[in-house]
Amino acid sequence: MKKSPLFHRLHCLTLAALAGAASVAAPASAAYPEKPISLVVGFTPGGGVDVVGRIIAQGMGEKLKTSVVVENKPGFSGNISAQYVKRAALDGYTLLMAPTTSYAMTEKILGKETVGYDLLADFIPVSTLGELPLILLANKQLGMNNFADMSAKARANPGKYAYGSTGNGSTEHIVTELFRQQAKVDLLHVPYRGSSPAMSDLLGGEIQLMFTTSPTALANLPSGRVTALGVASQKRLTVLPDVPTFAEQGLPAFNAVAVYSILAPKGTPDEVIVQLNAAISDVLKTPAMKEKLSQLGVEVVQTTPQQSRQRLEAEVTKWSTAIDQTKITVQ
Repeated sequence: MKKSPLFHRLHCLTLAALAGAASVAAPASAAYPEKPISLVVGFTPGGGVDVVGRIIAQGMGEKLKTSVVVENKPGFSGNISAQYVKRAALDGYTLLMAPTTSYAMTEKILGKETVGYDLLADFIPVSTLGELPLILLANKQLGMNNFADMSAKARANPGKYAYGSTGNGSTEHIVTELFRQQAKVDLLHVPYRGSSPAMSDLLGGEIQLMFTTSPTALANLPSGRVTALGVASQKRLTVLPDVPTFAEQGLPAFNAVAVYSILAPKGTPDEVIVQLNAAISDVLKTPAMKEKLSQLGVEVVQTTPQQSRQRLEAEVTKWSTAIDQTKITVQ
């Protein structure tokens, strides 16, 4: 039976429509990544988050065959960068190098409206990266060699010694406040915009004490101007075998480990998250990367996106409970 010209026209239009529908339905990530990826760090260059972020970014770039560029946006305990990534395009090209422990603390103590985001509602965890114990450093001139020295001098001089942090509500701030309560010492808080300026003042003696993550501590101990008084983890660091934990020194309940993760803005396509997670997992499982991070005191943690979500939820719950129990507030 001969088809009419109208039939042929309708048939062609139908095929064109189906082809158009197929192209719309195709995953947006089919060619991902097509351009450089930005890994946003909310702290100044040289700190623990920045150092680990740059190492991971290089590995990710090699796996994804594109540039992964670290973009520093310091300020407000890292929350400026979190707000920036929250508002980013949902295409997988803007990611957050997140000290998730710090963000969980800050959100709890300052409130979601103040920090400008909801950690669990506004972000998708791409992957957990690792755990970093915090280390208490003291200016060498104080003559403190361990927790006993520090606590004795601090109790004899209440309010005399100042400690630095990367901002109000930051990991260093909350951890030191927990430490103050358990150690029964009175210390003065001095907030900074990042660990680098805080460390500079610690080295110079403008402040006397500071909890910091292992990469920052390890980078500055060789200067000879600071002393490690203790490690806030359940076991000693392999790279600092002579520095005891605080549990060994009489504070059995004191344990503070920072968790680092990579987050994407909520709404980023699932297939992009899966692809990014696979690349990060490949990076983290290589012996060379494990060794490099181990030398910074980082214990690698590999997770699926689902496990990363569970880990983030656990951090939020843990620190929310701890802050409620200790009644810590930001002045």
